[in-house]
Amino acid sequence: PCWNYVVYPVCTVGQTKYVLQRNLIGVFFLLVCCLPGDVTPRESSPFINNTDQDQENYYDGKNMALFEEEIESNPMVSSLLNKLANYTNLTQGVTEHEEYENEEGVTKIRMGTFIGVYLPCMQNILGVILFLRLTWIVGTAGILESFAIVVMCCTCTMLTAISMSAIATNGVVPAGGSYYMISRSLGPEFGGAVGLCFYLGTTFAGSMYILGTIEILLTYIVPNAAVFVAEKKEGEAEAMLNNMRVYGTCCLALMALVVFVGVKYVNKLALVFLACVVLSIMAIYAGVIKTVIEPPDFPICLLGNRSLQNHNFEKCVKTEVIKNVTYTTKLWELFCDSRHLNATCDEYFTLNNVTEIQGIPGLLSGVIKDNMWGDYGPSGMLVEKKRQSSVPAQDNSRDIYMPYVFNDISTFFTLLVGIYFPSVTGIMAGSNRSGDLRDAQRSIPFGTILAIATTSFIYMTCVVLFGACIEGVVLRDKFGDSVKKNLVIGTLAWPSPWVIVIGSFFSCCGAGLQSLTGAPRLLQAIARDGIVPFLQVFGHGKANGEPTWALLMTAGICEIGILIASLDAVAPILSINGMFYPVSCVQFFLMCYLFVNLACAVQTLLRTPNWRPRFKFYHWTLSFLGMSLCVSLMFISSWYYALVAMSIAGCIYKYIEYRGAEKEWGDGIRGLSLNAARYALIRLEEVQPHTKNWRPQLLVLLKLDSDLGVKHPRLLSFTTQLKAGKGLTIVSSVLEGTYMTLGAEAKSAEQNVKSAMHAERTKGFCHVVVSSNLRDGFSHLIQSAGLGGMKHNAVLMAWPGAWKQAEDSYPWKNFIETVRETTSAHQALLVAKNIDKFPSSEDRLGEGTIDVWWIVHDGGLLMLLPFLLRQHKVWRKCKMRIFTVAQMDDNSIQMKKDLQMFLYHLRLNAVVEVVEMHDSDIAAFTYEKTLVMEQRSQMLKQMQLSRNEREREAQLITKLGTKSHGNLNDNAPATPDHRVHMTWTKDKLITERNRNRSEPNVGVKDLFNMKPNQSNVRRMHTAVKLNEVVVNKSQGAQLVLLNMPGPPKTKGGDENYMEFLEVLMDGLDRVLLVRGGGREVITIYS
Repeated sequence: PCWNYVVYPVCTVGQTKYVLQRNLIGVFFLLVCCLPGDVTPRESSPFINNTDQDQENYYDGKNMALFEEEIESNPMVSSLLNKLANYTNLTQGVTEHEEYENEEGVTKIRMGTFIGVYLPCMQNILGVILFLRLTWIVGTAGILESFAIVVMCCTCTMLTAISMSAIATNGVVPAGGSYYMISRSLGPEFGGAVGLCFYLGTTFAGSMYILGTIEILLTYIVPNAAVFVAEKKEGEAEAMLNNMRVYGTCCLALMALVVFVGVKYVNKLALVFLACVVLSIMAIYAGVIKTVIEPPDFPICLLGNRSLQNHNFEKCVKTEVIKNVTYTTKLWELFCDSRHLNATCDEYFTLNNVTEIQGIPGLLSGVIKDNMWGDYGPSGMLVEKKRQSSVPAQDNSRDIYMPYVFNDISTFFTLLVGIYFPSVTGIMAGSNRSGDLRDAQRSIPFGTILAIATTSFIYMTCVVLFGACIEGVVLRDKFGDSVKKNLVIGTLAWPSPWVIVIGSFFSCCGAGLQSLTGAPRLLQAIARDGIVPFLQVFGHGKANGEPTWALLMTAGICEIGILIASLDAVAPILSINGMFYPVSCVQFFLMCYLFVNLACAVQTLLRTPNWRPRFKFYHWTLSFLGMSLCVSLMFISSWYYALVAMSIAGCIYKYIEYRGAEKEWGDGIRGLSLNAARYALIRLEEVQPHTKNWRPQLLVLLKLDSDLGVKHPRLLSFTTQLKAGKGLTIVSSVLEGTYMTLGAEAKSAEQNVKSAMHAERTKGFCHVVVSSNLRDGFSHLIQSAGLGGMKHNAVLMAWPGAWKQAEDSYPWKNFIETVRETTSAHQALLVAKNIDKFPSSEDRLGEGTIDVWWIVHDGGLLMLLPFLLRQHKVWRKCKMRIFTVAQMDDNSIQMKKDLQMFLYHLRLNAVVEVVEMHDSDIAAFTYEKTLVMEQRSQMLKQMQLSRNEREREAQLITKLGTKSHGNLNDNAPATPDHRVHMTWTKDKLITERNRNRSEPNVGVKDLFNMKPNQSNVRRMHTAVKLNEVVVNKSQGAQLVLLNMPGPPKTKGGDENYMEFLEVLMDGLDRVLLVRGGGREVITIYS
């Protein structure tokens, strides 16, 4: 069809707007031509019509008119997809300075798999341990055990990476990395505890990398730059530690400044540092190949079978002959007291000869056989070549002052596991950058697993190649003292050892920067979630989102590790093997990996509908294997520090549970709890609970005031004191009306009840229902509250104290119907009179009694309730007294003995007293009180009838007036009325009015002539006499428990029943009426 438009200009303010009128059907559109930077219309109102206001609502969105009510609350699919397309997972809002200052149109460049995941993981995994400690680990543990260490640790990280890949591909992973994955999978408690531990581990790892940087700088690059120089040999170690403290602090300040300036510069430097690492590794493999052709010349000097530090002498000989004259060498001076041939020398030096061997014999030398097994030893043990012959000396006391190579620490297998494991802990580097990735769900699994496979291959081949190319005494020489203070791994490299030195230096710098970059963001993510209240200050940062305060905190913790100053002291902190440091960060790393595997396993086994990871190569058995390996490594490193680390995480968990913000993240623990609850409920429903397991499972019926607040909060206090958090408690109330109109009020009332429960420390569930009337609402709650086997067996409610003053009879009728309902449902009933006078949970009752008046047997509930109350601190000091009533034919002495024996078998401590109630004539007071009660009841009935008649009369007059008015309207259409009409005249109206007015007068005259019902007289007599006895014995008691009489079978005597109960409780402050549920609840048997 042809579409014709008439263009009308609207306005021209910085832009041009046109209104296009479509002549075909008269629908108006607005075409807005906006210049860049102009404000666009809101998404909720895509069409703006400035003409014909009457037609606007009619035509706007007419093609979706069927769904117009849903669109108000639910977005259109196009709107939803637009939001998803524009979604950014940079929850922390971190942007670079340049991007922040530029115009808004600049979009951030996202990284791919290689740059965003693979290279950061490689840089974090290949670090200080590879260059500074791997050769020493191979020499100490041997090739086989070192290979086992590497395989065990790499397998652990590979299995963790598989689990992490499954979690990372199950939806969008915002910034936060492992913390986000664990917290959203296992809940805020686990996430916060493990996240903080992982933060500490990452922070101390930064200290380790900085100390490694300074060790390389002062030991291998510029040893003369030391600030502290030892005058004696014994002080060299302390001087070195002081130098590392000074230079480490300066290096930390410089790195923190770089991170503070911007992550952009860290990323630029990371590429340079990683290039140096790659070149260093290539130099190692090139050096191994070169040893086959021409081994490098790095001779080492042995005295007997002991390795010597050769940086203070050039020639490995004791004496040398020059022109037929024998001269001593520098080596002679190190072991003798003078340069002369007749000088006194060390005994071992005298008995043994010196031998020079090649430190790097090469790949084909067969040295691999000697390095196959380990050589562990204590601190101070000499590094010796086992197959070299030597003559032992008698006195070895001065060996420490000689230029031998020593073990600086005690070595054992678990120590080496702990020291090596930090070298494989960089697997989270890619997931921590999830906010910067172009496609995190694809990049994280592929990049992380490929990086682990690459580094595992490098580590495994290096273990074998180091053991096959380097002499054992050189491998065990941690600092390269036997090869002229060269880095041991550098002696193998080609073309020069400096390639390794420079590469390892930049590698440590890069890893340190990565730790200082990732740790503050992790702390910021935890702080911004609000699960740890005192950490919320670290959620703030600069305007561009940089975590400034978190960076300062991280730098402070890093400084603690630097002040420790020893790489082998901090690495054990990382691996839980330090003798002086009680915390292990590698235990924290292992704990993090453990919970990543646990999260994957739980989600897989629960088969939650939302568990749909794109990464398919996972299985719950692999996750459990990874968990087992993590736990094994924790306890292999050090079982006692593993327990310490778990205790720290447990304390953080409990702190978050009690003080942290409540979060609902759809975690797997909640799903696990749901499955466990379902299983338990099914098991509970199979059989009825045994008497030994019976405890009151309460349904508390609350009354709300006009503001939807709890009218009697002390009812919740009494519930807390009775239950003490044990068993089931359902707190409920009823709103009168329809749910369509009172749905919001019901939610508000439920929140008010929950707040009151929290204030009174009542642990349980809350449920507010809306019903057409209160009676039906309470009936529905009594019938259907609970689920399966977890259903209430007792109802607790307050006594309707103002039932006599009520305008209508609904309060006491509802009460009696509730009593009948609980009786029919075989549920116990507890009614508290003067509930507002009951003690709060903060009160402490002093000396007093809880009096039980056991009139009829109710299954033992009367005796069980005081025992439960006395478990609470409010009633703990109150003593229990049990009263029972003896009739004329009863032997009161024998009854007391039997009751005492019964209480003894029940293991209850109580004072027993038998009260005798003899038959006596009915007093005139009782007769009169019964008469007054019946007269009042009859009068109320007449008043109710009169009220009903008046209402009926008003309705009839209204109908009459309406009909008369309708007759005046001749033009009114004749509509059929199916209601029954009466023909009223003036005489009929007067007659009906006089009849209604005369009937009550007749009833009032009859009140003075009526006689009380004999059954009511007897009941009143019992109530009066029993009340006299109870008041006489228990007026000063803290609480009185009474058997609650049953309601009348017919509803005609309901009001009299209320009067009987009122008389029975008259004069008592705190009363609890108890009616059993028809089953035994206490037993004498074990």
